[in-house]
Amino acid sequence: MFSTATLLAGILILLTLAGVALFLLAQSSETIEAQISDPSSITGGNGFFAYVWPLVIGTLVSSAIALVVATPFALGIALFTTHMAPRKLAPALGYVIDLLAAIPSVVYGLWGLTLAGNLTGFYAWLAQWFGWIPLFAPDADGSVSNTGRTLLTASLVLSIMILPIITSLTREIFLQTPRLQEEAALALGATRWEMIRMAVLPFGKSGIASATMLGLGRALGETMAVAMILSPGLLTASLIVSGNQTIASEIAQNFPEAAGLRLSELISIGLVLFVITLLVNMAARAIVAKTSVKGS
Repeated sequence: MFSTATLLAGILILLTLAGVALFLLAQSSETIEAQISDPSSITGGNGFFAYVWPLVIGTLVSSAIALVVATPFALGIALFTTHMAPRKLAPALGYVIDLLAAIPSVVYGLWGLTLAGNLTGFYAWLAQWFGWIPLFAPDADGSVSNTGRTLLTASLVLSIMILPIITSLTREIFLQTPRLQEEAALALGATRWEMIRMAVLPFGKSGIASATMLGLGRALGETMAVAMILSPGLLTASLIVSGNQTIASEIAQNFPEAAGLRLSELISIGLVLFVITLLVNMAARAIVAKTSVKGS
């Protein structure tokens, strides 16, 4: 009975995934027909691909920045709570980090709006000293966003949102490190950091990779916080000026009033996001499998 139940559960997951894909594909048929017959009828007037690729770039860039910012902090917190913090303090710190995952996206969005207003001075400083880098270049008139509602602000808020996911998973992985390996490293004269570097981190490589990819998946699909913070506009390489947009926030901002071809367009970019997320998960599985083989 247990074997049959688990088999049915696995089949149900696959059927659900296939059903979502078929629904998105069917609802995107109008956009596909418009792309073939009259690309100018699609938003932007240059066809579907010209409409969607800036959204894809904005989604990938914001998620990548969030991942780069959150991962080092998550690993540091996980290592501190598992191997450095006092025993009475470590559980409390773990609970506080886990509580971040329970905060609604809207609350993060409201906090992000406050944060954005306080970052304008920092963005002006970045433009003054690092404006020669395209990522921190100001506008043509030499100014940065007056509101701070930029892609960089949205990415920083995303990093806080994915922090508890990565931290929680890596903490559980680090706690599973064989105690004998840790004691053996210490007995051979290794310091605590050397023990972590030689025993804990190699053991948790696959878990770190999977936790990071799971955090990336969360960042790719985040909607409300990004929609509230980001001031949408044309695609630009600079992260500190108004502009850029993500797929999820584009859908959230336009879906309530959409109808006809416009509704099909939004569902079509949802299909694109579905494919991106699927590819990320497949890549995560490949990385975890490769890391596990090397670790063994």
